[in-house]
Amino acid sequence: MRIVLQGNAGAGKSTLARQLIGGRDVARLALDEIAWNEGPQRKPLGESRALLMGFIQAHRHWVIEGCYGDLIETALPHCDELIFLNPGVDTCIAHCRRRPWEAEKFASATEQQAMLDNLIQWVGEYPVRQDEYGLARHRALFEGFTGRKREYQSPHDYPNSSAE
Repeated sequence: MRIVLQGNAGAGKSTLARQLIGGRDVARLALDEIAWNEGPQRKPLGESRALLMGFIQAHRHWVIEGCYGDLIETALPHCDELIFLNPGVDTCIAHCRRRPWEAEKFASATEQQAMLDNLIQWVGEYPVRQDEYGLARHRALFEGFTGRKREYQSPHDYPNSSAE
C-alpha cells in the first residue's frame, strides 16, 4: 500500500488515511508535518521534498495526505494509487467547523478556534485558487497521473466510509 490522498482542507484526508491504515503496519505522513517551520512560514520546497523522499524511502507501505500540490507531485511517481477527495466546499467547511482540537498543530483548542475564520475563508477559495493548494492544481495532478486513481465527491462514497 502506497497511497497519496489529495484534496482541500476539511475534505477528510486525515480521517480516510487512518481508516485505510486500520491496525496495519503502514506509515502515515500528513504533509503539514514537513511543509511548515515553527510559526506561519512554509519551509523551503527543497527541504520539504528531501523530508518527503526520506519518508518514502524509509517505509515500504505508506499513506501520504495533504493539499500541497508541489509535494504531491513529488510523491506521485512512488505511489500505487492516487485518491482525490473532492466533496465540495460546503462539506469541507462543515468538516472544519466540527474538527476536534488538533494538539499536534495548536497549543490549545482556543488557539485553533481563533484560526477557524481564516481557515474557512481559505477553504472557500479552493475552486478559484490558482496556487499549489487549489482545485485547478489538484485536478491537473489527478488528470496527469497514469496509475490507479479514484476521485470521490461525497464522504459517503469514501472507502471504509463512516459518512460524516
